[in-house]
Amino acid sequence: MPPSSYASGTSAKPLLGETIDTNLRRAVAAHPDREALVDVPAGRRFTYRELDATVDELARALLARGIAKGDRVGIWSPNCAEWFLVQYATARIGAILVNINPAYRTHELEYVLRQAAIATLISAPAFKTSDYRAMIAEVRPGLDALRDVVFIGDDSWDELLAGSAGVSSDQVAARSAELAFDDPINIQYTSGTTGFPKGATLSHHNILNNGYFVGEGMSYTESDRICVPVPFYHCFGMVMGNLASTSHGACVVIPAPAFDPAATLRAVQDERCTSLYGVPTMFIAELALDDFAEFDLSSLRTGCMAGSPCPVEVMKRVIAEMHMDEVTICYGMT
Repeated sequence: MPPSSYASGTSAKPLLGETIDTNLRRAVAAHPDREALVDVPAGRRFTYRELDATVDELARALLARGIAKGDRVGIWSPNCAEWFLVQYATARIGAILVNINPAYRTHELEYVLRQAAIATLISAPAFKTSDYRAMIAEVRPGLDALRDVVFIGDDSWDELLAGSAGVSSDQVAARSAELAFDDPINIQYTSGTTGFPKGATLSHHNILNNGYFVGEGMSYTESDRICVPVPFYHCFGMVMGNLASTSHGACVVIPAPAFDPAATLRAVQDERCTSLYGVPTMFIAELALDDFAEFDLSSLRTGCMAGSPCPVEVMKRVIAEMHMDEVTICYGMT
């Protein structure tokens, strides 16, 4: 079999040739006492040291459940600390995280569970008007690959974590040492507007470098605090948000489970965020709040706007009224 090869354009900085877990561990070693994650609605905070310990506990728990390298672990949930933890725990043990859109209906859920051969599904119990428990129960018969369903925040989540006691951190480290940065680590699905959703398989190398260079373009350092109201299930959230942050020792701030303009601005104000993400309609909704002028957004220096094309006048208003030095525009993220 011929050796793998790479071709890349001229760059002042080389691509990162490491796994997501290796990159995270470097951030932990460099910034153990800096905040890595703040889940505002849940009132939870993690320093990099605490994040590493919690990710390791979850990784041990998944190994105890028999998750092998390459097994598919689905995540069906709005934004929360557990989503973030599952992302890094699966990367630590080489399981392939499958992002499931929180807005999926039953037929879409069944299609993704079957098509991706998901072995373990980690889910919120419900979201908005969707009863996830009932929807999963409806589609589970006949899904031979699906061995395990865990619901965030209830007894099944506690039982999962309790299993970590039977696996050592050395066993997790041994699994992590087996991984290569070209290994597949994530499957993301398109919207499926022309049929069923299409899955794209991505490697550590793909998404870590995507996140890292977005962070480089925005001049992130360990002093940055990034407000991420965009969904984690999409690459805007989990890659350009989470991975851009941890690859620079910065902090992710979750303002709400789903986009809420007032909660977003309140999180920027209270957590002294330096960067704010959103699609154009999110920024427009924030600017349209009756009490917009009452929020202290002086900590912001930058932001990232992606998705549909943004009118220039909106971008100018965002920079001026949110006190940013610049806004990065990104398209074609998937």
